Amino acid sequence: MASRARVRAPELIGRGGWLNTGGTDLTLTDLRGRIVILDFWTFCCVNCLHVLDELRELEEKHRDTVVIVGVHSPKFVHEAEHQAVVDAVERYEVHHPVLDDPELATWKQYAVRAWPTLVVIDPEGYVVAQHAGEGHAHALEALVGQLEAEHAAKGTLRRGDGPYVPPEPVPTELRFPGKALSLPGGTFLVSDTTRHQLVELAADGESVVRRIGAGERGLTDGTSERARFSEPQGLAMLPDGTVAVADTVNHALRRFDPATGEVTTLAGTGRQWWQGSPTEGPAPEVDLSSPWDVAWFADRLWIAMAGVHQLWTYDPEAGTVRAAAGTTNEGLVDGPAEEAWFAQPSGLAAAGDRLWIADSETSAVRYVERDGKGFTVRTAVGTGLFDFGHRDGAADQALLQHPLGVTALPDGSVAISDTYNHALRRYDPATDEVSTLATDLREPSGAALADGDIVVVESARHRLTRLRLPEEAVRVEAVAHRTQRAATDIAPGTLRLDVVFQAPEGQKLDTRYGPSTRLLVSSTPPELLAGGDGAGTDLSRELVLTEGVTEGVLHVSAMAASCDDDPMNEYPACHVHQQDWGVPVRITEGGADRLPLVLAGMDD
Repeated sequence: MASRARVRAPELIGRGGWLNTGGTDLTLTDLRGRIVILDFWTFCCVNCLHVLDELRELEEKHRDTVVIVGVHSPKFVHEAEHQAVVDAVERYEVHHPVLDDPELATWKQYAVRAWPTLVVIDPEGYVVAQHAGEGHAHALEALVGQLEAEHAAKGTLRRGDGPYVPPEPVPTELRFPGKALSLPGGTFLVSDTTRHQLVELAADGESVVRRIGAGERGLTDGTSERARFSEPQGLAMLPDGTVAVADTVNHALRRFDPATGEVTTLAGTGRQWWQGSPTEGPAPEVDLSSPWDVAWFADRLWIAMAGVHQLWTYDPEAGTVRAAAGTTNEGLVDGPAEEAWFAQPSGLAAAGDRLWIADSETSAVRYVERDGKGFTVRTAVGTGLFDFGHRDGAADQALLQHPLGVTALPDGSVAISDTYNHALRRYDPATDEVSTLATDLREPSGAALADGDIVVVESARHRLTRLRLPEEAVRVEAVAHRTQRAATDIAPGTLRLDVVFQAPEGQKLDTRYGPSTRLLVSSTPPELLAGGDGAGTDLSRELVLTEGVTEGVLHVSAMAASCDDDPMNEYPACHVHQQDWGVPVRITEGGADRLPLVLAGMDD
């Protein structure tokens, strides 16, 4: 940043304690002399997972000067469980210290409003920058270089090994498996996500028949021994007998041929899709974003594109991909497919004329069905981003907690891998009721049918578990939750919304093809806003609050594009910064009349 305010960084506190430090509690005093990057994340958030991947190169390149500290700040109740955080740190290969902050103590001290948020602390212990959302790796690299030079000259930079201590590895046949597929010969194909492989298991669901993939991150085609994946998830049988694989962190769609063992790439470039990138075209030339599951439906392969809150399709005949449903805005809105909103769709299952969807961040089960010449999106269970729990009964009252999988059952109902409730649930369209089939499953993330049974992927127990489909569902005591973030008190009348964006050092806003910023505002309930909602290009806006509405959630989506400011370079590199916020608000006399949301920089 060109000028940086001198704000002393608050201490790091969290009731859950520290991970990846060998049992040592860290303080900012311990880290004095190092550049510290706080990564406020929660493991349900796909944008947070993108940032973990963005930080890997920076972390390796500046290992002797930079300490990244993950501050785990939960949204869902399950994410406040310490063991769940321990599992997530291993699952996503987090190779830096992590503070488990289940009560959001440090989140509040740093006035964080969104996942993910990055805060940079200089070697003298002062906050010098804040970035919300994705796409800030280039800006951080520039700032780290600037801080290294500045503090080396002052004598305040301390080089050396960081405080990261890796945990002891645990030997298991599978490690955080994601999805499972029943193969025609009676075996199971499982995405062994953390080991970056596919594993074929015998009919007993335990014995390893073969492993597909070298077991290291990469995007490499070839034989089972040579091929490489990066955290693969969804699996689907294609009409030709091969298997489509959602290669999530590679942002690619792969194909595995069980007969030959060969792995090839069907779609994706290995690069993450950003706003403004093509949304259709030849499959190998179009960027994708964290494909999480796949299913064959309506003569196409449908892709749950969790990273951009959409559904895409792949046409094997034409060799093309296209966005089929969703606007990239995060939320729960039904209607024509191209107008619908999703929130990290993570599970798909085709059944007759419906494609069932586990829409994880809205804790919802939704479906796509044909409507004349097009498709329509409808919601079976779920109400939005902030309501979740474990409640059976009528679908309009039932609650789930971050489901990651759906499985079509023979009777026309749908089994739901209700991940954060550690349960297998069932939705019956005939009765419009939700029930519980099984509990005491550890983070179930998918399931497959086999000989009248259902085989559940218990991701956090690293195994497949076979269950009988009961004739009568189990009932559990109802529990309801709302996200625990405190509401922001705002004054009635008019609220000034400011999205703070300062182009990183050495960059400028890219206005060559028109406005370089975008702002979209909506609310839950919609009646909260009497004016100021909708899309625009100005990052500041006056919002008019409806008289008589006392609380709700403001949904804000912002994007800014900046390019390297080098007049000698005809083709400067450009960078997209984007973030979605859901800000719970309470309207009260004496509340704030301005709401600042930091996309990049500091709010002065």
